[in-house]
Amino acid sequence: MNNKLLIIVPAYNEEESIEKVIDNLIENYSQYDYVIVNDGSKDRTSEICHKRGYNVIDLPENLGLSGAVQTGFKYALKYGYDRAVQFDGDGQHLPEYLTALSEEIDNGNDCVIGSRFVTKKRPNSLRMLGNTLISFLIKLTTGQTIGDPTSGMRMFNKKLIEVFATNINYTPEPDTISYLIRQGLKVKEVQVEMLDREAGESYLTLARSMKYMIHMIVSIVVIQNFRKGN
Repeated sequence: MNNKLLIIVPAYNEEESIEKVIDNLIENYSQYDYVIVNDGSKDRTSEICHKRGYNVIDLPENLGLSGAVQTGFKYALKYGYDRAVQFDGDGQHLPEYLTALSEEIDNGNDCVIGSRFVTKKRPNSLRMLGNTLISFLIKLTTGQTIGDPTSGMRMFNKKLIEVFATNINYTPEPDTISYLIRQGLKVKEVQVEMLDREAGESYLTLARSMKYMIHMIVSIVVIQNFRKGN
């Protein structure tokens, strides 16, 4: 099959939502393959996935979002996928937008971000403060506007699948998106809608969110200047 797409679903303690997400993919989007990466969940996520016969990889301990997604990229590389998309297991991401993202890969883009703020304005709220700041820093350091840099719905082409699968320094985060732009790769945003999390546990607690923001700021402004191209 040409243009094979793998949906990578990192899952940490998603027992309340994983069935709804995966059943929707299986029933309505069977043209796409998927793999769940159970990131050392402490709840029944793994049990549910195996009981339902889902395609799942169980990590022996919690590696965090980057480790889980990289595991998905390794799977995509091993089985020869042409593109891979990071897709949350909490029900926030909507698969009806996968075609639009994939079409932009066909158009020659290396990475396509499902963005909430292409045709819609980003709200000026405390919740969006981090998103706004990261967007500003990416614009400042690359010249390109990325309206929704913290979006977790990102699709990558075959070239980047290999890069992300084999290089631990490439994490699916805004600082790496900034770095890709600096390296001359084509990054595009597509307008999508996202739902609010209904259940489960987010990777980003308040403490992790603060640490994450500090890391992203330092990385985009300073560290990316010293990275070597792959």
